[in-house]
Amino acid sequence: MEEIRLNKFLSESGICSRREADRLIEEGKVLVNGKKAAVGMKILGTEEIICNGTDVGKKGKDRPVLLAVNKPRGIVCTTSGKDRAENIVEFLDYPIRVYPIGRLDKDSTGLVLMTNQGDIVNKILRGSNAHEKEYLVRVNKPVTDEFLTKLSQGVEILDTVTKPCVVTKTGACSFRIILTQGLNRQIRRMCQVFDYRVVSLKRVRIMNIWLGDLQPGEYREVTEREWKKLSWLLEGSSNLPRREE
Repeated sequence: MEEIRLNKFLSESGICSRREADRLIEEGKVLVNGKKAAVGMKILGTEEIICNGTDVGKKGKDRPVLLAVNKPRGIVCTTSGKDRAENIVEFLDYPIRVYPIGRLDKDSTGLVLMTNQGDIVNKILRGSNAHEKEYLVRVNKPVTDEFLTKLSQGVEILDTVTKPCVVTKTGACSFRIILTQGLNRQIRRMCQVFDYRVVSLKRVRIMNIWLGDLQPGEYREVTEREWKKLSWLLEGSSNLPRREE
């Protein structure tokens, strides 16, 4: 059996963050098989673990979690160890292990959904399921009706043509766009074709989940009502990887 750090075990069990776990361990409030734990120690997960008087067991590990997160600029949507200081999982430091559903590039901000429920990830992301994602975009020069029309009709990028989408002007140099696919840096590439450069890009909605008034770096658990609506919208959606679909 593979060993795991005690602070990570407590975090993934939904008890507290890793930092908080280390503090409790230092204060002697964590017992492993009846003995005070030490910071940095590893366990198998089969031990009797008491944290601050509570029998941990596997508490919280299987609780379904879906978070709405306002990703700040400079944070990367990855779970890899590379650029750890900018990793959204480490940045969030949520007590239960969660991972992002899809990505926003490093320079973009706004709504990212994070979950521990793997079965909904492909259902939300798969382009063939045609689920909406909405963005607010500011570019480096005034937008024209011709530019907006061409964006909405489809643009040739990455050896394909983007799907038709809804685009509306929101200001002299800004627009709102609703996509049903998620190609790599899609909006930036679409604008580039017409000699526009994206100055800021913010995702405000994924399906029925809105960013709302969440501030950069903040998160919230989706409401029961949002969960139910999302489940209804995902009915009949494929969760197969693209190559198997």
